[in-house]
Amino acid sequence: MGRPDSGLAMLLVMFAVYAAEPNPDDPLAALTVGERPDPVAPDGWVEVDVRAASLNMHDLWTLKGVGIKAERFPMILGCDGAGTLADGTEVVIHSVIGDPAWTGEETLDPKRTLLTELHQGTFADKVVVPARNVLPKPADLSFSEAACMGTAWLTAYRMLFVKSGLRPGQTMLVQGASGGVSTALIELGRAAGLRVWVTGRTEEKRALATELGAHAVFESGARLPEKVDGVFETVGKATWSHSMRALRPGGVIVVSGSTSGPDPSADLQRLFFLQLSVIGSTMGTRDELADLMSFCATAGIRPRIGSELPMADARAGFEAMQAGETAGKIVFTR
Repeated sequence: MGRPDSGLAMLLVMFAVYAAEPNPDDPLAALTVGERPDPVAPDGWVEVDVRAASLNMHDLWTLKGVGIKAERFPMILGCDGAGTLADGTEVVIHSVIGDPAWTGEETLDPKRTLLTELHQGTFADKVVVPARNVLPKPADLSFSEAACMGTAWLTAYRMLFVKSGLRPGQTMLVQGASGGVSTALIELGRAAGLRVWVTGRTEEKRALATELGAHAVFESGARLPEKVDGVFETVGKATWSHSMRALRPGGVIVVSGSTSGPDPSADLQRLFFLQLSVIGSTMGTRDELADLMSFCATAGIRPRIGSELPMADARAGFEAMQAGETAGKIVFTR
């Protein structure tokens, strides 16, 4: 849309949901729904007309000022998205923006960033990204489903299929039952032929895990009937000791987050005596995102969307995530 600028020029602006400034004590106080300047695509970049975008914990961290320099604000939020190019092509956005000079695996690029760390995000009418960061949207995925792929589902895919080394028939434990990565791990693990166990804080969250395909569910911290081959950790301090105790000798913990904070108690004696492995995992590559979408099509699985809101009502989604009231992915639509 156009707005007159002092009667001398036309300032092009768009709708956006953004962090006005960092606020570590009250992050939602920094959340602003309003207008921001239209993006301009540099050479080699493309403009995407956003149709849907999903919310991640990373967006709450951005509001707190974690992982982003103060001079980067205001910052449009949103790592994930799906939409259309100028010619109408339907695309999914890969949010890892690498150094053009880097030739290795992009998650190992020391200069890599996610959308919203250096470049403006997807909670807006439009976003610009490098041309290699858009992939064709599968026809059998809705825009809302496709918007869940780029962070939570890609993170889960990499944890399970690239990092864990688990095989069909083995037992995996997912700590936490209702977040985006956790729900993706449940569906992906079940589709891949693993026995999926899940912990959840409430009966509702455990029921959701069962609905998604978990073979067994347990209260957080509960004693398990037997040791597991692998644990998938996104919680951190609140579940770490339980994760360590849950593993069989030689088992593996794959960690992609610590939403409850880091745990300085690593339980090193258990780690070396039982020859456990702790493996870090961050996001995923463009090729892994393509493989993920192919796997979902082949296996017939779809992201669990807990709530779908107009982008103008984004605050309600942020409030739900901050309160831990999730039942799958929170998606904003235009």
